[in-house]
Amino acid sequence: MKNFKAGIQINQGYYNSFQPNPINRNWEIGDMQVNKLLSKADRQLGRLDMYSEYVNIDLFVSMHIAKEAIQSSKIEGTQTNMEEAFLNKEDIAFEKRDDWEEVQNYISAMNEAVKMLHTLPFSSRLIKQTHKILLQGVRGEHKLPGEYRTSQNWVGGASINDAVFIPSVHNSINELMSDIEKFANDDLNPLPDLLKIALIHYQFETIHPFLDGNGRVGRLLITLYLVSKGILKQPILYLSDFFERNRTLYYDNLMRARTHNDITQWCKFFLTGVIETAKSGVETFDGILQLQRITEEKIRRLGVKSGDAQKVVDYLYTKPIIDAGVVGKIIDKSPASVYKLISILEALKIITEVTGAQRGRLYIFKDYLALFNSNNK
Repeated sequence: MKNFKAGIQINQGYYNSFQPNPINRNWEIGDMQVNKLLSKADRQLGRLDMYSEYVNIDLFVSMHIAKEAIQSSKIEGTQTNMEEAFLNKEDIAFEKRDDWEEVQNYISAMNEAVKMLHTLPFSSRLIKQTHKILLQGVRGEHKLPGEYRTSQNWVGGASINDAVFIPSVHNSINELMSDIEKFANDDLNPLPDLLKIALIHYQFETIHPFLDGNGRVGRLLITLYLVSKGILKQPILYLSDFFERNRTLYYDNLMRARTHNDITQWCKFFLTGVIETAKSGVETFDGILQLQRITEEKIRRLGVKSGDAQKVVDYLYTKPIIDAGVVGKIIDKSPASVYKLISILEALKIITEVTGAQRGRLYIFKDYLALFNSNNK
């Protein structure tokens, strides 16, 4: 990307803050490698988006969002796994509940933000609303949920004196975020959308407009932008897994853009993430389709019980952990019928009991969960 100047250090007395230059301008791609990666990324995204046409994506979106919530929160030090994300709060160990709640908020924030896109453009208002949901009632709830910061923050270090990076002063945030908004919605700007969102994510993390939750909101914006532009029909591409696995490179490339004006390397890293994540998404959907075929074959052999069994399995695609009470609500039959059906699904190896208890037993759709856990090993 030609002629990129990230910004300047401004002396604030006992520290220097970084004032980024606006990104809403004309850009030139001066590196053929970027063009090559862009072409690959577009191709892979097209393949991934194709599943929105042929698969009942609504069944599986919740799993994609849960995985993103877990991986994005993990970058910030939160430890919750896929199984725990779908448990009720009372089933989570007390010491892990704060982490669990942050993951639940991320899931809610993504779901609400995608709905808001029907009535709101990609904008400061959307970003603030998403942030408000993300921080509601969790560890950052006293750090102005839904509002841009009104004081200085910093990244890394125990205090501002040993910070790794100090973003711009708070009174320039509205202007900088307005610049992002204009850039995102300028359809006459010829820069390809994937490079636009690479720059938006970089700039958002550089501004660090909130007191808390900047990393999670910044990563969430990637998917929201792709959905808002119609590049994806559904929110099924999430880069947090790639960023988490390449955490050092993620931070180093963001920082290198600021210190060496090397935005090209950041764009290459970002596009590589899109390519790998889209490929992985395609493999996951292939795995889901195969699992669906195998599971449906097993269910067909059940005769009159196949209808109830299919209802339970359809529910498990949206939430892969279940108990007898939920099965009862799904099939609306007597407790005896419920336990009989659970036994049949266990015998078919569709569900597996995980508590080992006599009461309050929980069953997971193990093969389905494994498709989303495979990249986290």
